[in-house]
Amino acid sequence: MDLQEVSEGAQEMHPPEHTTMTVEEFLTRDIDGYEYVKGELVPMSSPSLGHAKISARITHYLFTYVSENQLGDVYVEAGFKVGERGMKPDVAFISTDHLPEDESKGSPIPPDFAVEVVSPTDVQWRITEKVQAYLDAGTQMVWVVESVMKTVTVYRSETDIKVFTGADTLTGEDVVPGFACRVAQLFE
Repeated sequence: MDLQEVSEGAQEMHPPEHTTMTVEEFLTRDIDGYEYVKGELVPMSSPSLGHAKISARITHYLFTYVSENQLGDVYVEAGFKVGERGMKPDVAFISTDHLPEDESKGSPIPPDFAVEVVSPTDVQWRITEKVQAYLDAGTQMVWVVESVMKTVTVYRSETDIKVFTGADTLTGEDVVPGFACRVAQLFE
């Protein structure tokens, strides 16, 4: 994709829309294709096939492990209250101890673990802002998956940041104990 294609893709995205709804109302309504940030509905781009494939692989490996070990639940693009935002990570995990009772709407708490797969139309500062919002709200671990360089950046805090490449093995650390997969598996 060249610079002109990125620019054209960005022009197709609509600007954020101001709204009077609260983050709680946003999570109840489950508005498809949007996240809620600072009183605005921010459009999410439709995932590319590559983005969707990576998200599906992460979901498969994580869901299989979490289910077999009864550690909690895995969600795909579900709504979560993250501070004063309504966010929809590509993949998320909530441990059994934190599972919300009402699954008919978005989660009133942030996920324990969130995965954001970078899309061709994503802007780096927005990704960084999302990671910061997750961490500030109490998410214990965030993976940012980048398909061009085939890397996964793992954030535990502002100072605990590690980049993993193809030959490396990702783990769930203390958030999803015992979970592991090779970075290369996500991009095969």
